[in-house]
This record gives sequence, structure tokens and C-alpha cells, in this order.
Amino acid sequence: MSPEGIAILILLGSFFLMVFLRFPIAYAVALASIFSLLYQGLPLSTIAQQMVKGISTFSLMAVPFFITMGVLMGSGGISEKLIALANSCVGWMRGGMAMVNIVASYFFGGISGSAAADTASLGSILIPMMVEQGYDDDFSTAVTITSSCEGLLVPPSHNMVIYATTAGGISVGSLFLAGYLPAAILAVSLMIGSYIISVKRNYPKGDKFSLGRLIRQFAISFWALAAVLIVVVGVVGGVFTATESAAVAVIYSLIVSVFIYKGLDWKGVWRVLETCVDTLSIVLILIATSSIFGFTLTRLGVPRLAASAIINITDNPILLALLLNFILLILGCIMDMAPIILIATPILLPIATSIGISPIQFGIMVILNCGIGLLTPPVGSVLFIGSAVGKVPMERVVKATLPFYICMVVTLLLITFVPPVSLWLPSLFR
Repeated sequence: MSPEGIAILILLGSFFLMVFLRFPIAYAVALASIFSLLYQGLPLSTIAQQMVKGISTFSLMAVPFFITMGVLMGSGGISEKLIALANSCVGWMRGGMAMVNIVASYFFGGISGSAAADTASLGSILIPMMVEQGYDDDFSTAVTITSSCEGLLVPPSHNMVIYATTAGGISVGSLFLAGYLPAAILAVSLMIGSYIISVKRNYPKGDKFSLGRLIRQFAISFWALAAVLIVVVGVVGGVFTATESAAVAVIYSLIVSVFIYKGLDWKGVWRVLETCVDTLSIVLILIATSSIFGFTLTRLGVPRLAASAIINITDNPILLALLLNFILLILGCIMDMAPIILIATPILLPIATSIGISPIQFGIMVILNCGIGLLTPPVGSVLFIGSAVGKVPMERVVKATLPFYICMVVTLLLITFVPPVSLWLPSLFR
């Protein structure tokens, strides 16, 4: 075997071994890269340089701001108001609370940008509420965790910023716009699945629809929803960069949470900032260590070799697109979201573009695939959070989630094979 082949074997073999042994993913990525680079005779200073280079990107400054915005709004009494707004919209249907859960996730996702935050915040309110009204606890938990993936697609999403940076400076504004329609289709497909199950199990209806109540709840919730408008309109309209809009949104979120909704006092703000620092440290460590991994992969020509190997399997664009989704889904079962974006994008994006998939379209595919991975064992963090919040054994949650996996895969296939689903809005505002 050639020296390059041995270095690749050391890199990938040690990485997957450490993942199998349940090492923290940041350590697995860093150590595998160090072992491979040392075998190649590179100095350790190269590792430090690549780590610093990985996080020294202006666009990545938006990530801590978006995380702070999401935690501020999520802790500032926003959840109850968005639930009330969703209830006014769809609570009247059969299985109304399931519909409320799905629509509230669409609203809340536009604020938090995090499936985990959505599940923890909305789930702690809605799951007990649904169980009290006669819904099965495993069904309630399954609806909560699957609908939380809408938050990954609805801007502002810090994972979109990470993908845009990793993919080579793709427009963050275009990615933001590209997520709206896929998230709406995902919500509709989950609502259809929920309605069918609700009819079969005779789950209750909510109160009759009232336009007056909807208008009142929208007026109350407007201040929360306006945070999303600031970011998206600011970026798409060219008023702000993504980083600047995120900073403005943090200030706005602070004002809304403390002075308008009064869900936070100043002591609460400090606690929120502590939470943000904890979350941000994890994200930045992942980005820094993944930068070494990406550097090592590129140096050894792994993206080129992987592309050749995959294309040699078949040259059919449909089969290649399905294969890309399959690879991302498998990775989602064993890795968390940010590492998949950071590691898989440089390898798989050239293959996707070679069969006519736009980098923006592929970004939405990656994010939804990763979202499904968050719900799959053994590393499905959102699955664990939902199980803990709903106090339901994970095995029952997985079984109850099976019909919703079908809804999510149907949405994924639409995104993959119908490009306008993700590209129509960006092209409209280009």
C-alpha cells in the first residue's frame, strides 16, 4: 500500500473506531487528523494553524449571534405566545393539538434555529398538554421531535451559515430563502400524517376557528416573529450582512424578552449568556477540529477518490442523488449535525454539482438529512431529548415515529428531484 493509502487508512480507520467507542466527536476528529498528519511527517504547528484558520472566517461570526438570539427568545416567554398563535390557526382540526405542535415548531424554528431547543422548549409545554387532552404520550413525543426539524430549515439557522462557509462562500441570504418552502412542505406532510393517525385513533378536536382570536394572537406574537423579518429581510435586501443582521437581532431579542414580553430579568439574561457560551464553545471546537480533518482529507485527495468511487458505481443521476441521500442518512445515524456538514460537504458537494444539483439545493438536502439523523439512534440527540422531556422510553418513541419518517423522506425526495422546491424563492428575489 502507498504512503498516501496508509495515511488515509489511519485517518478514517482511527476516526470511525473512536466514533464506535463513543469518543466525543470533536476529539475523534482531532485525534484522527493528528495521527494521520504525524505519519505524513507534518509538524504539529500545522495543526494549530489549521484550527485557527477554520474559525477565522467573518461569516462564522454570525453563529454565536444566532445562537444567542435563539436562547434569548426561547427563554423570554416566547413559546407560550407562539403556541397560542398556532392554536388559533389550526387547533380546530381533528388532532388539533398535534397540528398546533407542528405549526408552533415552524414559528419557533424561525427564532431558535435549533431542533434541540424546539423540542426542549415546546415539548415541555405541549407534550403534557397533549397527554392531558387524550393523546398517547409516544405519539405526542413523536410529533414534537419530528416537527422540530422544521427549525433547521426555517431561517435564521446557524447550520446554514456553517454550510455556506464550508461550501465555499455560498450566499447565506439565498440559503435562508431556500429553506422556507421545504420547511412548509415538511410541515404539511407531517400534518397529513398526524391527521390520518388522529382520525384512526379518534383524537379530539379543538375550539372552532375564530378570525378575531387569530388576529389578537398574531398581534401579541408579532414582536417575536419580527426578529425573523429583521434577519431575512435585512440579508436578502442587502441592508446587512448575515453577521450584522444577527448582531442586530440579538439586540432586538434582548429588548423584546426583557422589556416587551418581560419573560427575562437581567439575572436571567446573564444565565442565558452562560448557556450561549457553553453551546458556542462546543460549536467552535467542532469547527476548529473539523478544519484539521478537512485539511487532511484534501491533502490526501480523499474527496477526489470518493467522488471517483461513487461515480464508478453508477453514472445515473437519479441513482447518484439517492446514493448521496443514503450516505448522509447513514452518517446522521452515527454523527451529530455540525460534524456531518463540516466533513461531508467538501466530499459530496462536487458529486452533487456534477449531476446538476445546485449548491443551495444540496445545502437544503444536507440539512434535512442531518435533521432526520437527529431522530435516529444511536446518536439521535433530539430523539434522546424528546424521550426525556416526554418521559417515554426511547424504543416506544422510535416506533411511534416510523410513520413520520415516511413523511420526512417524501419531503426529502421532493427537495432532491424537484429543484424549484428549494430554488424558487432564491431565484425570485435574486
